Amino acid sequence: MNSDLRELYQEVILDHNRSPRNRKRLDQPTSQAEGHNPLCGDNVTVYLHSDGGMVTDVAFEGNGCAISTASASLMTEAVKGKSLAEAESLFREFQKMVTTPGEDASHPELGDLEVLAGVRDYPVRIKCATLPWHTLHAAISGVNEKVSTE
Repeated sequence: MNSDLRELYQEVILDHNRSPRNRKRLDQPTSQAEGHNPLCGDNVTVYLHSDGGMVTDVAFEGNGCAISTASASLMTEAVKGKSLAEAESLFREFQKMVTTPGEDASHPELGDLEVLAGVRDYPVRIKCATLPWHTLHAAISGVNEKVSTE
């Protein structure tokens, strides 16, 4: 990745960390899940409203590092308005993008989420980026146990 693109990606991550989108509690969510990364202390709760198999609203609360917060913010923007199946598909594609070594292929289906592709070069940060996604997956699946990255 060239340095201009890396710099742009860093700016997007910093922007989503400074001004997270959809950081709020949803009243009467259809489902919700909590996640925790014991390694760095990130905590996230994902709230989901779905109707007819569609994500009608999604939000998160919690505290964490810049990568975790930016990932949660970008995730909520990416899945809002999608079907639950599409949200699950995004989860799998995002997971593949950030965990597959040497995965340099473009992921146009991920849109803005591609800004987080660089975390795969920093194994300790992968858990930060994927925590919100595993928590969303738990909310969609109706898992009532706290999600942990360990």
